Amino acid sequence: MPMSEGHPQRWPILGVICLAQLTVLLDNTILNVAIPTLTEELGAATSDIQWMINAYSLVQSGLLLTAGGAADRYGRKKMLITGLALFGIGSLVAGLADSSGQLIAARAGMGVGGALLLTTTLAVAMQIFAPEEHPKAIGIWSAVNALGFACGPLLGGFMLNHFRWGAIFLINLPVAALGLVAVVALVPESKNPRGDRPDLLGALLSTIGMAALVYAIISGPEHGWTSARVLTTGALAVLVLALFAYWESRIPYPMLDLHFFRDRRFTGAVAGAVLITFGMGGALFLLTQHLQFVLGYGPLEAGLRTAPLALTVVALNFTGVSAKWTTKLGTPTSILLGMVLMSAGLVSIAVSSDGYAGTLLGLVLIGVGCAVANPAMAHAIMSAIPREKAGVGAGINGTLAEFGNGLGVAVLGAVLNSRFAALIPVAASSLPAALASADSAGEKRELTDAFSSGLETSQLVGALAVLLGGLLAAALLRRAERADSELVSA
Repeated sequence: MPMSEGHPQRWPILGVICLAQLTVLLDNTILNVAIPTLTEELGAATSDIQWMINAYSLVQSGLLLTAGGAADRYGRKKMLITGLALFGIGSLVAGLADSSGQLIAARAGMGVGGALLLTTTLAVAMQIFAPEEHPKAIGIWSAVNALGFACGPLLGGFMLNHFRWGAIFLINLPVAALGLVAVVALVPESKNPRGDRPDLLGALLSTIGMAALVYAIISGPEHGWTSARVLTTGALAVLVLALFAYWESRIPYPMLDLHFFRDRRFTGAVAGAVLITFGMGGALFLLTQHLQFVLGYGPLEAGLRTAPLALTVVALNFTGVSAKWTTKLGTPTSILLGMVLMSAGLVSIAVSSDGYAGTLLGLVLIGVGCAVANPAMAHAIMSAIPREKAGVGAGINGTLAEFGNGLGVAVLGAVLNSRFAALIPVAASSLPAALASADSAGEKRELTDAFSSGLETSQLVGALAVLLGGLLAAALLRRAERADSELVSA
């Protein structure tokens, strides 16, 4: 149950749930470095590799709302234990897989566990901490997200250098086992005391609709935005999500209460969250290409050079500095300041094509901005939702991140390709292939310059999206605070 003064063991519990969350986040990126190995040892085709990566993210993003609703109804501790067990079993099957089909199925199973873990970790944190401690707790939770982003490729590269490829999944087993023991011993049970009836049709519609939407987004760059596959899947997503919204508005026990969207705090935080993940997800996807193709670093060197971003976030959130800034400045100002800093960081990276110094400055600015804006945004979403619906709130937060990130990678990737194609049409499909076929040093330089120009344009588009998100979210949240103060004074 929620405790007004906080659970006496809340900090050890937060450590346990953050460890579980970190494992899930690492598996979002760790597989990317194993692609060459999997292609060779499993004889995986390009389509197999895509499904190995996408099966995890599609299942996870499709189930986030459903997982959050299940945690609220049946118990967050139960769902946390279930998520850890499913994730561990999936990791074991993935680590021992000897065919592409087995690995794809295992990754899908891991996605089910991941959805349960991502929603229940934040929901539990909202229950065990007193309201005044929420900003710091959410700040630490957000810092783990940044740590997962930075450490995935580095850990994957280290494991592949020393062990068989299956070790990148088997390493999850001791973590999952430790997490299970700690959750059983430490985490208190909590759930919605009303015990609403399960919204099975809503769960089915939200899962199908979100999975179809994310699939359409990630398929767009490869198959073309006007291809039959993308248009059909996109139309299915719109239809199913419209049916989901209609159904949720008609039943007395909705999984997602659409009245949340009448709250300006909620809509402001939602709008900002989509735009921040759109700009950041897409721009950081391009950053690795910038470091390798433009600045000439190898994969491991490039991974190490992105570390300042995560280290900055971790330092500011784990020390509580960002939580103090948020308390002092207020949520609207904190979100605006954070997103202005992130936008400035993206601009610095975009215009620093000749060296790492400008990129380093940009990474630090982005890190400071993330440390301030992301926890404030998550707190705004969660505080606009009743505590008994914390699981659904966490599901909404996770769904927005998945949606914005996927859309950002797809759209900014398309901006890069279109800009690159306009400058050097024959080379638009692949810079390494174009460089390999170039006849002279001058032609290679022209290709690199064209690609660098395309990256700059894409990152500037991302910077603009982040800035607009900050302005929009701050304005809506400020209006909500003003309306609340007028109600109190009246």
